[in-house]
Amino acid sequence: MNIDRAIGKIISINGPVIKASGIVKSRMNEQVEVGPEKLIGEIIELDNKIATIQVYELTTGLTPGMDVYCLQHPLSVELGPGLMSNIYDGIQRPLKVIAKKTGAFIDKGVSVEPLDRNKKWHFIPKNKNGDKVNPLHIFGTVKETKVIEHRLMIPDGIYGQIIEIADQGEYNVDEVVCKIDTGDSIKELTMVQRWPIRQPRPIKSRIKANVPLITGQRIIDFFFPIPKGGASAIPGGFGTGKTITQHQLAKWSDADIIVYIGCGERGNEMTQVLEEFPKLKDPRNNLPLMERTILIANTSNMPVTAREASIYTGITLAEYYRDMGYNIALMADSTSRWAEALREIAGRLEEMPAEEGFPAYLASRLAEFYERAGKAEIIIGRQGSITVIGAVSPPGGDFSEPVTQHTKRFTRAFWALDKELASRRHFPAINWNDSYSEYINDLKEQLDKKSGNWYELRKNTMNILKEEEQLQRIVKLVGPDALPDNQRLILEIADLIKKAFLQQNAFHNIDSFCPMKKQVKMMELIMDFYYQAKDVIQTGIPVMSVMEMDIVDEIVRMKTQIPNDKLEQIDELRERIKESLKSVQYRYR
Repeated sequence: MNIDRAIGKIISINGPVIKASGIVKSRMNEQVEVGPEKLIGEIIELDNKIATIQVYELTTGLTPGMDVYCLQHPLSVELGPGLMSNIYDGIQRPLKVIAKKTGAFIDKGVSVEPLDRNKKWHFIPKNKNGDKVNPLHIFGTVKETKVIEHRLMIPDGIYGQIIEIADQGEYNVDEVVCKIDTGDSIKELTMVQRWPIRQPRPIKSRIKANVPLITGQRIIDFFFPIPKGGASAIPGGFGTGKTITQHQLAKWSDADIIVYIGCGERGNEMTQVLEEFPKLKDPRNNLPLMERTILIANTSNMPVTAREASIYTGITLAEYYRDMGYNIALMADSTSRWAEALREIAGRLEEMPAEEGFPAYLASRLAEFYERAGKAEIIIGRQGSITVIGAVSPPGGDFSEPVTQHTKRFTRAFWALDKELASRRHFPAINWNDSYSEYINDLKEQLDKKSGNWYELRKNTMNILKEEEQLQRIVKLVGPDALPDNQRLILEIADLIKKAFLQQNAFHNIDSFCPMKKQVKMMELIMDFYYQAKDVIQTGIPVMSVMEMDIVDEIVRMKTQIPNDKLEQIDELRERIKESLKSVQYRYR
């Protein structure tokens, strides 16, 4: 590919948006290099011989008359061994390699290969000469990390017969490991392929997502679950815990692979991720969590256009591993910063603004992103999924703003973070009255199979929380003492549910993760206590005499005191509750 010949000249510069003349053979979304430093850019508009280009690096120093070079392919990512455990910026430049090359700051125009060209991978062929192959057929594997097997696939559009495949051994990503006769030509395959980030990768069909993604977060798994292949939003104002919640989901969810996109977040928050994740141990195998994680770091002080591209870079990497048959959990933090990048670029393009200055195509761009989530059959006999969890940062916590409202249209789970809960130090600050999951019926069978009676237990618990919300309106007018004891018990049990179940300490070695079986047993115990207390109160015993028992404190502490692998202690606690209630009844005889 010849990129030494200039194909155009810069005629105007407006921040990251430039116009170039003399563009005659280029296409929309084609990748270009701009100026003597070869800054990476993408054509976003063509008008006769004038091309509008958004540049993914700082454009300071560019002047009209400088050259623009065409790369003759869309803005793409490289796919192959070496993606896992890596940290990239929004346009797939490996930050660790750049740091060694340029120091703490990224120099303009720095060019670094996304995949290590020198590292040797142990290739194991899965086919032999003469085998017929189709797109996405796995022809070989390499051990990418200790926990991830990288499955090398036939690129899209290639059909034919293998005429030569490499023996088992050590190869780098650029060495030819397979040759295919397509009938028209011989295709030489290496371990690396490219894919345009704005184009979804093909699948055979979509299938129903009905297997729960277990996150270990009680309010999510028990009340508002999401399947592998689902899409959810976490909206919340500043300080409500969006980033910590996504960190928890990335650490503990039972997905095979995590893709974490830090899109436009503050540098200190992203630094925390980059420092913390490599030290985390995977609860499934006690190996570093980075063994199955890809991080994309694009902070708020990086070029705004690269922030816009980072979302597509992340979802394309997720699709690649989904095609291998893995279940991927993708965290986007935050889609509001991505939408702000769209707004800034649209303003520089002098496009007509819509609601709150966002471009008119905001909704369609959000739809394009969230619709790339889902569970899919890749080829016959192979399935994979991408679960997308996008944080939304509405200004002032206003959920009526455009990004939140449009996101609700394209996601089926909504975990609304509440500023008031956060100010009371109730974390995760997900409001159980404003949140919802439309996946309940899809997951009912699987979750009941895992835990016995989850569906009925959840319904009864939600009824208590809803009744408590209604009673609180009365309490604000007349006070709790005006309520009969059975209604006061509802208030007390709802408060117990909040303290003992809904609150969860992300930094506690036991409470940080709660398995589904423990969640159900905890809630069964709380509901058993409620029913027994209700019977006791009906005999005339005051409600506060019941709620002031020492055993109630034990119920609150069971989330931190009872280890996840010693659930029989919950049954022992249930027996002590019975004895405590009997003793209260005995005192009032």
